[in-house]
Amino acid sequence: MFTLFRWAVRLTTTLIVLMVAGAVLAWYFATRSLPDYDATAKVIGITAPVEIVRDNANVPHIFGETDEDVFFGLGYAHAQDRLWQMTMLRRTVQGRLSELYGARTLEIDQVLRRYDLYNAATASVVAQDASTLVALTAYADGVNTWLDEVNKGALGRGAPEMWLFNHPVARWQPADSIAILKLMALQLTSSLENEVLRARVSLVVSPDRLRDILPDDPSSGVAALPSFAELVPGVAPNQPGTRMAYDPLMPVPPRAFAGASNAWAANATRSATGSTLLANDPHLGLTAPSIWFLARLELEGGGVIGGTIPGVPLVLTGRSANLGWGLTTANVDDQDVFLEQVNPNNSEEYRGLNGWKSFISRDSIITVKDAPAVTIRLRWTENGPVIPDDLFDLGTITPPGHVTAIGWTALSQADTSMSAAMALMRARNVDQAIAAGELHVAPAQNLTLADRNRVAMQTIGAMPIRDANHQSQGRYPSFGYLPENRWQGVFPYAENPRFMDPDGGIVGNTNNKMIDRPFPRHVSFDWGDTQRVIRWRRLMQAREVHTRDSFIEAQLDTVSFTARTLLTFMGADLWFTGDAAPDGTPERQRQMALELLAAWNGEMNEHLPEPLIYAAWARAFQARVIRDELGPLATEFTHLDPVFLERIFRDVDGASIWCDVIQSAPVETCADIARQALDEALIWITENHGTAIEAVRWGDAHEATHDHPVLGTTPILGWIVNIRQSTSGGDNTLMRGRTRGTGPAPFQNVHAAGYRGVYDFADPDSSVFISSTGQSGHPFSRYYDNLGEMWRRGEYIPMSLDPDLARAAAVGVTTLVPVESSE
Repeated sequence: MFTLFRWAVRLTTTLIVLMVAGAVLAWYFATRSLPDYDATAKVIGITAPVEIVRDNANVPHIFGETDEDVFFGLGYAHAQDRLWQMTMLRRTVQGRLSELYGARTLEIDQVLRRYDLYNAATASVVAQDASTLVALTAYADGVNTWLDEVNKGALGRGAPEMWLFNHPVARWQPADSIAILKLMALQLTSSLENEVLRARVSLVVSPDRLRDILPDDPSSGVAALPSFAELVPGVAPNQPGTRMAYDPLMPVPPRAFAGASNAWAANATRSATGSTLLANDPHLGLTAPSIWFLARLELEGGGVIGGTIPGVPLVLTGRSANLGWGLTTANVDDQDVFLEQVNPNNSEEYRGLNGWKSFISRDSIITVKDAPAVTIRLRWTENGPVIPDDLFDLGTITPPGHVTAIGWTALSQADTSMSAAMALMRARNVDQAIAAGELHVAPAQNLTLADRNRVAMQTIGAMPIRDANHQSQGRYPSFGYLPENRWQGVFPYAENPRFMDPDGGIVGNTNNKMIDRPFPRHVSFDWGDTQRVIRWRRLMQAREVHTRDSFIEAQLDTVSFTARTLLTFMGADLWFTGDAAPDGTPERQRQMALELLAAWNGEMNEHLPEPLIYAAWARAFQARVIRDELGPLATEFTHLDPVFLERIFRDVDGASIWCDVIQSAPVETCADIARQALDEALIWITENHGTAIEAVRWGDAHEATHDHPVLGTTPILGWIVNIRQSTSGGDNTLMRGRTRGTGPAPFQNVHAAGYRGVYDFADPDSSVFISSTGQSGHPFSRYYDNLGEMWRRGEYIPMSLDPDLARAAAVGVTTLVPVESSE
């Protein structure tokens, strides 16, 4: 027995030693890729020394003799901190993820190959102006110089993920940066999915009810559309959807997450400081690390500082000494789904304007890890690339004998958006910035501007010209062989909405409807916001003059106008009613919830129970009123639509009929559904968050999920690489935290402002900014999440162009020295 015990001890000790040794070895190899910020390196490709000064938040301030050298330094810094992220963005747009992840990402690769964005980016390189080409080349040289240092110095392959997914990293090319911009365009558009969903719903409800469930912005009336079945006969209703399972690596987001943002600016008449103010917080999916990387470039024309995206040599949102700019999604309808009839006698032909035409086609081979390679046939019509009907639910709206092609402005092979952004960084005033926007193609954005004296907002991006007789005005998929359905080019830049020096002194956008023009100059029928803008307008009008701090206060505002409005309707027949009930009964739970909500001001504060009660109640109410009418399609409506619910409660055009369950004998009222929905919501809350209704916290349900796209679901590693935070805000607050909308945790915050910036041109160095995680993409770096807690608390770091402030308490200075020609 003693011998057995002794051997058991020895074996256990050996296992523990091996485990510790393995952990130490793994830690050693993982940390080899941590960059030394206090170093000097001799490099090829610069004309004079370049300094990369990392301030105390690890924001790089890059100084060089020429712009070319500065862009070289930015490429070097991006690669130091975000090499893995950059290579994943490039692999995604190239459609080459399956080389690393196998069958998991095969469908993602197929989507990207069919859009062919990378080849469009490669073709667009020659369309850039000379200075942009120089910058792209210098940036690529900086990235490649760091790659060379990784290889020569055995620096842990550049990132710890490289040990788990070992693959050769190709040298960076100018086309790679343009391709990432196109990938961002893909993440910021939802027109395709809106068209498909509208067509599917049209097949199961009347035109009047379609207007309810997919409402337009209520600020103007729109005539009811004909049903999709009238325009495209032969499509059966309620076909099962064909959407792929959610994968964090998929760059095409569900329609509820296709971009959002806030930006506003005040001129000197509305500023207490005597100069202009600007605030911007672009919203994207939350990841670890964030898509944003803070940086400052000291260009020959002056300093530029703000938010960059690794892989792209641009400050996309930020400021110089004299100009600030911010971006919001413009919701331009820049995509269309075309139904192309296939020749029944020759599947290689489709119906054109004047008879049958041959598809342009080629084969593309996708290498799949641990599986045979897959060859797919890529096809194009005159209207765009053909997308198979097993993607994006396209098969549910495609009549027999047809395929679908996608028209989209971002498919341009002469895309000069990169040149536009370069010109914007060099602009010194509002007029020059607006002129720079003429070169921008995609994604369509609202550019909010402020120089020291003026403010403006300009929509940038190509707007397709549609025929006034278009069958569906671009709102449904339409036959591509009919001339009235085809695009007729794009509008001149002067037709894009522009707001200069507004009389009220303030300009802004929350993705709301910004202009009321008739089709085809309408910009869009689908706007991203009808609610935040109301709260924003009230905050702007509440003060005669604003300050940097009042702009910060608005940016961080968590009061939900939507909650204040809908609760008055949902609780109209329930407030302070009902018989007394003992503790623990459903009736008592309902009374307690109503008492809490009756005294609530609509603030979606993470520490309060009321936001969770309201959100669960409203979600349950919407699910109940659409379930019987839409059937399986009800699952497509993952998020609350405030305009739809308000139409129901106000009985606009008879919309209260949605409250009656048509498959039941009784006639239900909206009050009945509201009471049932509240009880359902309380049951869900008690099952998931505890029985003490007054003690639940919104922040426990509304947790921000900064998850690693690759390792986030891996046991143990997920705990290391994911960043989770309790947060305030909600779907319809200015400090927007878009909820997941599905699954067991539907209120998790998955899409929010990864960057926030507020710029004061009376004292530019008092400007501030922040990103949602940290500067480094290395999970073992202390800068991986160094900004995350500040972001959660609504704090910022200084956004200064003062070199002395950057050097004060700097965490390191990297000096790049040119190699002499004789060396």
